[in-house]
Amino acid sequence: MTGTLNKVMLIGHTGDDVKMHYFEGGGAIGRFPLATNEVYTNKSTGQRVENTEWHNIVVRNKAAEICEKYLKKGDKVYVEGRLKSRKWTDDKGIERYSVEIQCTDFTFLTPKNETAANPAQNSASAKPDSNTKNDTFANQTKGNEEEDDLPF
Repeated sequence: MTGTLNKVMLIGHTGDDVKMHYFEGGGAIGRFPLATNEVYTNKSTGQRVENTEWHNIVVRNKAAEICEKYLKKGDKVYVEGRLKSRKWTDDKGIERYSVEIQCTDFTFLTPKNETAANPAQNSASAKPDSNTKNDTFANQTKGNEEEDDLPF
């Protein structure tokens, strides 16, 4: 196989709001941490173990502005991108390294009427709306059923 692949797909919760940096040429870059969790039971002790892995997400230009507008700390998001390693020298002259996910695609998974800060209150207020939509749909389809002669 001559080709290579550098692809990352993550589903996790944001650890902070998106931090933006704007450039003179009109470009923008957004950064935010993303937490993914692994839960398993230790076979020797029988205890439940939960590990959290933190990922540095980098989003560019219009996508960064969209993330800044709609993503808040604690929101669940699907991120797709590629790994990128960076190396720099800090103020003390020590070489530092970091691995980032250069985001190429994302999907917000937290419903827009639900925030991570108070999901119980917002999910309760979201239920009547969804039931109202379902009732309206049921009434519309009930009328259409009478007009159709199809057996299915």
